[in-house]
Amino acid sequence: MIPSQFEYVRVRSVDEAVAALTEHGEDAKLLAGGHSLLPIMKLRLAIPTVLIDISGIPDLSYVRVEGDEVAIGAGTRHHELERDAVAAAAVPILPYVAAQVGDPQVRHRGTLGGTVAHSDPASDLPTALLALGGTIVTQGPGGRREIPITEFWLGFFETALQPDELIVEIRVPRTGSVGWAYEKFTRRANDWPIVSAAVVDGRVALANMAGSVVRATATEEALARGASIEEAAALADQGTSPGADMHADQEYRRHLARLLTRRALEKASGGVAAAA
Repeated sequence: MIPSQFEYVRVRSVDEAVAALTEHGEDAKLLAGGHSLLPIMKLRLAIPTVLIDISGIPDLSYVRVEGDEVAIGAGTRHHELERDAVAAAAVPILPYVAAQVGDPQVRHRGTLGGTVAHSDPASDLPTALLALGGTIVTQGPGGRREIPITEFWLGFFETALQPDELIVEIRVPRTGSVGWAYEKFTRRANDWPIVSAAVVDGRVALANMAGSVVRATATEEALARGASIEEAAALADQGTSPGADMHADQEYRRHLARLLTRRALEKASGGVAAAA
């Protein structure tokens, strides 16, 4: 299908982007890599009258350690995160998961901020970010604000981001060699996960088990009480609301959530060997 007609605006700074968003309001959409936005525009699920291209803002692409946190610019592309030595040492789950996203073309164009803002419940990197915790930093006409990652995704394609704001940075705790793992089940290597599970230091996040990525709180609480991995993983689907489609019904997704959580917890218990 062909998207509806739109105006194209290219900006060179965050301030210009905010000004353009303020001018055009809810009729505008930001374009970074385009791999999330353009497909839904073709399906007419999104019909913006203005596209604001932020892909040329150099200040939005970086990975750096700041105290006990790792700060990642929203414009950082998946392949950059995948190969970044700072991220590999300070928060190794993110480069590992970045390497699982789509195919090389997607990873060379897609950005971390774009996948965070898109709020697809089947996204790889948001699942890992939810397990890590941390903060989404946005900027709008009133300046910057910080939104806890646990409060950012509100539902399917819905976030706490205001129409005149853009994501400028994602901040996560430095984890180093703390136990972590990521497990996902797909039909084909490049597909979105039917279900995936991310584990970081006893925190568990699931993809495709609700309207957005979601924490497996029953599993986390069981682990905190001293339950075994098997016992805790058996609770992974509690409190979730998976959908059904041509790939899996609800019960199969619940089974996958329990299975993948157990596998991820077992791998995470091995610390730095989790990516093996």
